[in-house]
Amino acid sequence: MDHKRELTSVDLAALEGELAGYEGAKLDKAYLYPEDDLVRLKLRDFDRGRVEFLIEVGDVKRAHVADQSHVPDAPGRPPDFAMMLRNRLSGADLVRVEQFEFDRIIELEFDREDASTTIVAELFGDGNVAVLDEHGEVIDCLETVRLKSRTVAPGTPYEFPSARFNPMTVDYDGFVARIKESDADLVRTLATQLNFGGLYGEELCTRAGIDYNVAVDELDESDFERLYELVDEMGTRLREGNVDPRVYYETLDDDGGASSAESDDDPDRHRVDVTPIPLEEYEEFYSESFTEFNSALDDYFFNFQREEEVEGGETQRPDFEAEIEKQQRIIQQQEQAIEDFEADAEAEREKAELLYANYDLVDDVLSTVRAAREDDVSWDDIEAKFDEGADRGIAAAEAVVSLDGSEGTVTLDIEGTRVTVDAFTGVEKNADELYKEAKRIEEKKEGALAAIENTREDLEAVKERREEWEADDGEDETDEDETEDEPTDWLSMQSIPTRSTERWYEQFRWFHTSDGFLVIGGRDADENEELVKKYLEGGDKFFHAQAHGGPVTVLKATGPSEPSKEVDFPQSSLDQAAQFAVSYSSVWKDGKFAGDVYMVDPDQVSKTPESGEYLEKGGFAIRGDRTYFESTPVGVAVGITCEDETRVIGGPPAAIEGQAATSITVEPGQYAQNDIAKRLYREFRSRFADESFVRKVASPDQIQEFLPPGGSRMTDD
Repeated sequence: MDHKRELTSVDLAALEGELAGYEGAKLDKAYLYPEDDLVRLKLRDFDRGRVEFLIEVGDVKRAHVADQSHVPDAPGRPPDFAMMLRNRLSGADLVRVEQFEFDRIIELEFDREDASTTIVAELFGDGNVAVLDEHGEVIDCLETVRLKSRTVAPGTPYEFPSARFNPMTVDYDGFVARIKESDADLVRTLATQLNFGGLYGEELCTRAGIDYNVAVDELDESDFERLYELVDEMGTRLREGNVDPRVYYETLDDDGGASSAESDDDPDRHRVDVTPIPLEEYEEFYSESFTEFNSALDDYFFNFQREEEVEGGETQRPDFEAEIEKQQRIIQQQEQAIEDFEADAEAEREKAELLYANYDLVDDVLSTVRAAREDDVSWDDIEAKFDEGADRGIAAAEAVVSLDGSEGTVTLDIEGTRVTVDAFTGVEKNADELYKEAKRIEEKKEGALAAIENTREDLEAVKERREEWEADDGEDETDEDETEDEPTDWLSMQSIPTRSTERWYEQFRWFHTSDGFLVIGGRDADENEELVKKYLEGGDKFFHAQAHGGPVTVLKATGPSEPSKEVDFPQSSLDQAAQFAVSYSSVWKDGKFAGDVYMVDPDQVSKTPESGEYLEKGGFAIRGDRTYFESTPVGVAVGITCEDETRVIGGPPAAIEGQAATSITVEPGQYAQNDIAKRLYREFRSRFADESFVRKVASPDQIQEFLPPGGSRMTDD
């Protein structure tokens, strides 16, 4: 059984009621741990004291209150996102916690005298956290989303996904109608059409005593009544906080197989799920009871990752079958959504065509309403007049179903189809709006088609990983003598030890050329000044891009504590230093792919300007002849080293590719520094079998240190 990694809609429904008890708590500080996509909110509650709230939207997707001993240490330098949260929320009161519809989205609203701020945590798909102002506009978000169906980007109104059907609030007739619309079996209908997911779909079938695979059209009235009673009971229980949370365990045997854990002291038991209520589906598993769902979630998510490793440090076989089934289930849901979009779009077009086909009738109704309103006739009186006309057999009046004065609309029954139209616009305009709505729905369909392709790619990736695992598992051990001289395959190692030493030059931008020489560059005017004053010595070479706004770049001949000496630098090192200088200059920021660079000796660099001239901070006067590197191409690679030290490195591709276990080359492009850093982080994690190693040595923040200012993209994007 696979470990639970994401909260369900049912979990959030239970969590919403429990978190309401924390309303009134004040926010002290916010933190962001980019490597885990984890947001931590530290609050003060009048009754409880310090409260730690965690939101994680990476590989694990969760949101809950955590024990103080279970929160990670505060990261060193807070990223911009964390600083924004602190500026907006410090001292603010938590005033609302709410699940959006029946989706895996939770909103936390904070009020302060100067502003209202809402944090929206999306615990589905790739996961995201968006911060909204009082008008619902996105201030910032962890991931920028631009799809045809919705946009989540700074400076734009936040768009929720299309509301999901909420089985917890629908009435009996709506509940039955939704089930009858499906042509799948009952468990799949409950999982997908009623949005319960597979586990709770099976649970409802079990409790109702109905076979999972029974066709929907074979259900009778008593089946519907029992199912609705169970759903209504569950909804009431979750809303009222009447929960009995459980953490469930299974036992791993010596072969990695799983069975139910039999007792509290079973040494091989492992956490596999956490639920707000006991489940009959898990009756054979040992469970631990908690008084609060938050406590159960905290216990589960704090402990489950370490339990994924079995004795001896060997990782157990991933449950590929469960992941494949999950992806197939998602594809099925997406295919159903596409069918729904097609049907909805066609329905809107049919309504528009009905308006044109019955033009005179519709125009007669609209003209009557407009004329009556111009004479100040009330909506109720207009509706009464239509009722009288219908009694006399007037066709236009018979078509009127209802009027809505608050919206200014009329609902008509045209050839058995109900169409709602704006009473104050003509037939053509109303038909045009229906066509526009059909087009908007079709755009959603296009987004769903793109999403289903991504899911199919994910499915194929899981199948490939399963094949690779099984191939590796079946290989015979290679003779030691045969492998002695072979290079270490770091990417496939299940556990890579970390080791690094802080170096004096890491305060600057830096890299080692392919010939082993150190190159350092300033990040700003202060560092440019420091490099020239403290670290530019005889024998070194000074590089600078011809373009304004570039770093001082120094190719070092010796270390800072060594006596200076002249060095005959290889041309490859000179070329790489020149490429470094142009890549981190304004040339990259301007989206250009090449620029000129000059090189001089240290004694040609001075802080003394010519008579009548002025040098700004970080600027220098260069005297004498310069050596030019014309049309030097920009180019930066970011890599991870595994020996002798484990760290992120970055610089010219020719230097980095030979030193790193794996590297990625970037060029000027459309993604901001923080966005491309996250993309590179995810790509690195996909390359290493030991994902925890990447988290330790190559977080998005660490990667960003080596990226040029401005937009970038991976060269194979």
